[in-house]
Amino acid sequence: MHEWGFLTNQGLVLVYIAKNPESTARQIATAINITEWTVHKIVGELEKQGYIDRKKVGRKNSYRVHASLNLRHETLRDIDVGHLLEALGWEGKHKGHQR
Repeated sequence: MHEWGFLTNQGLVLVYIAKNPESTARQIATAINITEWTVHKIVGELEKQGYIDRKKVGRKNSYRVHASLNLRHETLRDIDVGHLLEALGWEGKHKGHQR
């Protein structure tokens, strides 16, 4: 039987990036148990939708989460990403991330 979770891979990647803004695609993939290709695809989607910014620092990327954006699902559009991330243990407002 297929195991399921409460968060999509997109949600898991966003949470991981929020908590580990200088992580590599390999680190994200290993932590979430998805492929690096999937991580790259999801990061691109999150960036395109404005949920994260990606900046090159040397050979690595550094990410910034835009926590003030609302969740996408029509029943949750009144909740911003930051509230979800904080409920999942993110302390971004104390680390200088955009809120």
